Amino acid sequence: MKFLKDLKRSNYCGKLGREQIGQQVVLMGWVDSRRDHGGLIFVDLRDREGIVQIVLDPKVDLLSSAKNVRGEFVLAISGIVRARPEGMINKKIPTGEVEVAADNCEILSEAQTPPFQFNAQDVNETLRLQYRYLDLRSSRLQKNLFLRHKVAQSVRNFLSDKGFIEVETPILYKSTPEGARDYLVPSRVNQGKFYALPQSPQTLKQLLMISGFDRYFQIARCFRDEDLRADRQPEFSQIDIEMSFVDTEDLIQTNEELLRKIWKEFRGKDIGPVQRISFQEAMDRYGSDKPDLRFGMEIQDLSKAFAKCGFQIFEDVLVRGGFVRGLVVPKGAAISRSQMDKLIEMVKKSGLKGLSWIKKDKGVVTSSLSKFFTPEFLDKIFTDVQAKDGDSIIMAADDFDPLCAGLNTLRLHLGQELKLVDHSKDYFLWVIDFPMLEYSSTEKRWVSRHHPFTAPQDEYYNDVVNANEASYGKILAKAYDLVVNGYEVAGGSIRIYRNELQQAVFKLLGMSEADIKSKFGYFIEALKYGTPPHGGIAWGMDRLVMLLCDTDAIRDVIAFPKTSRATCLMSEAPTEVGFEQLQEVGIRLSSQAEKVLQDKN
Repeated sequence: MKFLKDLKRSNYCGKLGREQIGQQVVLMGWVDSRRDHGGLIFVDLRDREGIVQIVLDPKVDLLSSAKNVRGEFVLAISGIVRARPEGMINKKIPTGEVEVAADNCEILSEAQTPPFQFNAQDVNETLRLQYRYLDLRSSRLQKNLFLRHKVAQSVRNFLSDKGFIEVETPILYKSTPEGARDYLVPSRVNQGKFYALPQSPQTLKQLLMISGFDRYFQIARCFRDEDLRADRQPEFSQIDIEMSFVDTEDLIQTNEELLRKIWKEFRGKDIGPVQRISFQEAMDRYGSDKPDLRFGMEIQDLSKAFAKCGFQIFEDVLVRGGFVRGLVVPKGAAISRSQMDKLIEMVKKSGLKGLSWIKKDKGVVTSSLSKFFTPEFLDKIFTDVQAKDGDSIIMAADDFDPLCAGLNTLRLHLGQELKLVDHSKDYFLWVIDFPMLEYSSTEKRWVSRHHPFTAPQDEYYNDVVNANEASYGKILAKAYDLVVNGYEVAGGSIRIYRNELQQAVFKLLGMSEADIKSKFGYFIEALKYGTPPHGGIAWGMDRLVMLLCDTDAIRDVIAFPKTSRATCLMSEAPTEVGFEQLQEVGIRLSSQAEKVLQDKN
């Protein structure tokens, strides 16, 4: 084979231009298209950088090797770069002013007809995932993965210049008792025992601070066995950062500087000041701790307006400490009864029992509550929230959590449906002052809102150490989330660095002394040997790149993603393993698992 042995690739197809005219080049790539013009054959040759036109001239002895060329054949070409004739310039591609007159052509590999056109818009997603290696030839996915590489490179350069060092932490580690389910790995050498794939390198990066490394980062692989969404995968990457001798402001400033660099480099935009609001304010105004600020339509509190109104359903909710809240929907008077029924069914999935509405159209007020209230009363509420003629108020009465969940779902849905979202800009937000704890009604105990290593704000130190349970619901954490366009892009906290405080937190979370020793004995021991104040943050690398690529599907920025059922359609993972492999690691399938496999086979 002359190519590869004697002739090496000299240029990428997509990098040729007028400055290469007259040069002899060697190109290698895939046939994107082939056109036979009566003996003169034109081939668009494609590689990762783009496409260039190749001319196979009958005057040169090439046709014997080129006549059978079809789409996706892999070719090696040598030839002279020349300017395209007048009238033949293709302004749609960067190489459109030039072509390569081939003097040698060799087929390196033949190809069957692909099951789909790579850049087509209407290809079934299942088919794309089944042939992911072919889908990755599309210009869209190649562009996304190149951008991902450049983002990772930029982050590494920024953090290295700031004095951070990159340290790899183990993939086989200890099971985490808090958070999502672990992926477990059985040990052959230590039968009956298991490693866990890390949900994050949380304790490990804190141990690095105890070790004196001071500033650490890692683009870490993490694993969580949880239900998937469009912006979530079972294995993912996070930009993991930890710093010693810092407070909340230091962490926010450093990461905001990184954010500015990323947006300037990859969006070409200065992001301006980044707004900060408390968790409580975010929930009150938007019903979410990751609000989308690209449109308004904030939640309105109507509790005072309906206090002692005589409507029993609302009054019962208010008496027990609930709220009446709603959204002013621009031009919402046009929402039909059938559309409203669909909205009600949608919010029920979020835990909200139902919705009521008030409309005003051409001065006439109508409402689902008309038989309970006078038109004057309803009109006053309309005026008080500054709704306009043609708008509507959609509202609900319930406890705080279901009300927030339902109205947030409704707000996001209507924002898209009514085209209220401003896609021309990106909106950034720091959410701070998170509650440290929340009560789990299913587990009948207090649980960490972030994780059990998050420090309380200073004024609550004694409440935690002295186990003042009456104040647990009021304790605020030194935690912070970075939100971009309604997505949580990064989240972190100042960590607990005092042994007595960490043990107190474990205990208030319901852990016994034996639990603490079994699960975190090594970490509690490490805190005894001089631990610096420290904190950190983790950026969702995949989610960040997803936003920069203007897509709403995280699989578009991952080379080999899983489906919503955590399966790989290409390799068919996960798969069964043989009895011998299970025996080696001391595992026997349950009768239920055996039955599932039998039914499947």
